[in-house]
Amino acid sequence: MKSMTDLTTADVSVFLARLGVEREPPTVGGLVRLHRAVLERVPYETTWIHLGERWGVDRLASLRRIAYQQRGGYCFQINGAFSLLLVALGYDVSLHVGGVHRADGPTPDAMTNHLVLQVHGLPSDDCPDGSWYVDAGLGDALYEPVPLVTGTFRQGPYEFGLTTSDVWFADWQFLHHASGSFAGMAFRSAPAAIDDFAARNTILSTSPDSVFVQTLTVQRRDATGVDALRGRVLQRVEATVVAERTLASESEWFAALAEVFDLPLADVSTADRHGLWTRVHAAHEVWLAAQG
Repeated sequence: MKSMTDLTTADVSVFLARLGVEREPPTVGGLVRLHRAVLERVPYETTWIHLGERWGVDRLASLRRIAYQQRGGYCFQINGAFSLLLVALGYDVSLHVGGVHRADGPTPDAMTNHLVLQVHGLPSDDCPDGSWYVDAGLGDALYEPVPLVTGTFRQGPYEFGLTTSDVWFADWQFLHHASGSFAGMAFRSAPAAIDDFAARNTILSTSPDSVFVQTLTVQRRDATGVDALRGRVLQRVEATVVAERTLASESEWFAALAEVFDLPLADVSTADRHGLWTRVHAAHEVWLAAQG
């Protein structure tokens, strides 16, 4: 695998420094610490789409962008980079096809719109067979990995569900909490390759029909809730929305990216930053007009 052969010790060290964690052998506790750190330090973000950047699904490119440029991404980039880091640290990791869906349930067409990770060989009292559902790429969902077993589990103010799927095109079903940004996500047991997601990534990041193209989104999960930015609207969501404000100026908007989401966009030129704000501001005005 090219990504693994080109990955350097420096890449791993810089990524771990970005996460603020020390290198340690594979353990359940170590996996939990890494998962939490990715959610807290690497934003789920689509600024790159609205900057006109065209990111692919190559895992090494994603890892280096996160480590060296302090950027984020959505599931293909975040989980892709995370999987590469985990393998480099000695974890047994597999990639899986998933499909995020709305309240009407999973559909075959949704499959490949999400990259799921599993980690194997780490048994515990809660996870006797040692297989874990790992997912740092859902934005406002998991904070920690969970055993790949049927049941419900609480993380902070949120309760999630995991069950076997009753549809022919998936094997497992993740159920989001009631106020989450989506209803659930179905995924397959069969391992996948990162290239299986390349075509869908292109569609999601370029099609005018894509929600990622229509609305700039940034999210950051922590132990007690989620910070979320959609366009110019910044929210703090715990059990419910506890704070919301519309960011009024370009300087305030970029300060929120840097301070709330650890996304300074330091590698983006002044002209491109201003262009990004102009587009976000214009989209917000269109949205306001549509509210009547």
